[in-house]
Amino acid sequence: MLGFTSELDKIHLSLVVLSITGLYALFYRCPGRKLDHIPAVGYKSHLLSFIGGFQFFYKARHLLQRGCDEFGAGVFKIPHLNRWTVVVNGEKYIEEYRKAPENVLSFHDAVEEIALTLGPTVGTNPYHIPIIRTQLTRNIPAVLPGLHEELVVAYETTIPPKDGQNEEFLKTNVDFTVTVIIAGAILNLLPRFLRPKYLQPLVEERRQKMADSGQDYPGKPNDMLSWLMDAASEEEGTLHNLARRILTVNMAAIHTSSMTFSQALFDLATHPEYVKELRDEVKSVTDREGWTSDALNQMIKVDSFIKESQRLHLLGHLLMQRVVRQPFTFSDGTVIPAGSTVGVAGYSAHMNETSYEDPHTFQPFRFVNKREETGRKVDMVSTSTDFLSFGHGLHSCPGRFFAAAELKLMLAHVLMTYDLKMEGDAGRPEDVWYMATCIPNPKAEILFRKRVA
Repeated sequence: MLGFTSELDKIHLSLVVLSITGLYALFYRCPGRKLDHIPAVGYKSHLLSFIGGFQFFYKARHLLQRGCDEFGAGVFKIPHLNRWTVVVNGEKYIEEYRKAPENVLSFHDAVEEIALTLGPTVGTNPYHIPIIRTQLTRNIPAVLPGLHEELVVAYETTIPPKDGQNEEFLKTNVDFTVTVIIAGAILNLLPRFLRPKYLQPLVEERRQKMADSGQDYPGKPNDMLSWLMDAASEEEGTLHNLARRILTVNMAAIHTSSMTFSQALFDLATHPEYVKELRDEVKSVTDREGWTSDALNQMIKVDSFIKESQRLHLLGHLLMQRVVRQPFTFSDGTVIPAGSTVGVAGYSAHMNETSYEDPHTFQPFRFVNKREETGRKVDMVSTSTDFLSFGHGLHSCPGRFFAAAELKLMLAHVLMTYDLKMEGDAGRPEDVWYMATCIPNPKAEILFRKRVA
């Protein structure tokens, strides 16, 4: 075990680490000179821009907003310790950006480091994405009754707390997400707990039934595991790789949905004046349609409420990140060289005064009004240059239709089952920021009280 015999040893080690880090960052920053023609936020020189790289850790949203305010529609760059990121701002430029093909602006290259922590084939063979985009979306009406049952059990288990179902499996999925994100720079990380033990009996049972009665055996479950097993190659169909793929799918869904829903609950708890109107809609629709997919599609106000919460509290201020494979030229002649990392200024898009009247104010039925005024469908899953919570273009979130159904189902259930308010009648909790990522305040507390029928 390494030990330090004196404070001097610690100082020497710190200097070595800082020197190595500095040389590493300088080596990778050198190609950044290809971006000298793009305006920079903060220090312009490559040496002093390291200060901005450190600032990005704790004031990224301010740096991004400063760039949008200073340079307006177009592109600018912000510093990281090891590189620059080019930021795209303005509807016209976002539209040009989102139309670029994968061989020019690569989504897969941008997520490669995270994908490598999941195993090399998750990035090179993302066969789960078309399954999510087509089969999961198409089967929402079929899976919704089971989802509603699980939702009711989950709330009864959590409020008040009781022993829940499959707690270890749920914890594994949540921990896996956190571990992969933290370890994004470490290649081929395999968490200790990533074991196939939870899926093994299910996979073996289904394989046996397929062997006995064919691939479409009677009573075959209509779920993600079945779809993955059907589509997987021989290599991807191993127990280990199926477990990895299930965890990958869950990783993409758990924290994004939970953070979005937490923000919506904060807004609901601090705006009780909208509760009755929302409840009236849910009651009217469910009395007529039951707890079905058709019912959720008719919850226009619930949808608008969640979307407005997403607009104001989007998960990140730097969205739709890509790596440039081939030089990309905007219509104004600005060239982004190959090897650059690019992203979109999400918060600026969501605060666009041309698209949103009084954009900094929470107006939960804003999108109901937009729908009536324009005749266009502007629900939660509709992406655009001024609403980027699910991305925009070719790589928009493939699971957004399921996520929207899940979020509306949860909020509708809360509305009909509980009264809620912030602890101590506090106002809306301030968001917490880590670099450009927005997180619901983890210290905030909401009080739930079962409604009396």
